[in-house]
Amino acid sequence: MAHGDDTKRAVRAAFVFDGLELPAAAAKHGVAEGTARRWKYQAKEVGDDWDKARGAQMLAGGGIEEVARQTLAIVVMQVQTTVQAINESPDMRPEVKVQMLTSLADAYNKLLAASRRLMPETSQLATAMDVLQKFGQFIRDKYPKHLAAFAEVLEPFGDELGKY
Repeated sequence: MAHGDDTKRAVRAAFVFDGLELPAAAAKHGVAEGTARRWKYQAKEVGDDWDKARGAQMLAGGGIEEVARQTLAIVVMQVQTTVQAINESPDMRPEVKVQMLTSLADAYNKLLAASRRLMPETSQLATAMDVLQKFGQFIRDKYPKHLAAFAEVLEPFGDELGKY
């Protein structure tokens, strides 16, 4: 079935301006997903990158703060899941646990640093994560016998930080 330029523009608008994923944008306008993907690819070939246009729209429309919040929420859930998995690994040595937790805290810190400009309230949480990372390194270097206890209390303490 052939679609006109109006339908193609409507699918693009739904993707770029309404923020719909491509399958949803296509379905909204009665277009097969494959057709919409082809249009998107063809447009990119001639300089109309729908993904870049969508990103620009998100930034211009103030949606970036919401995206940053959603990203942080996803990362926080992943951090909690990972910390729980580390804590529930009986065969993992405490030194390995702390190294993994330190690495996780570092990655989390980097995400917070990037979002700090977008969401100033995350600055306090970033500072807290930096302190935790340094504290973990201090324990590993000076009091290695306490690594297991540190790993055990880190997750519930993270939950407490989330309340502030």
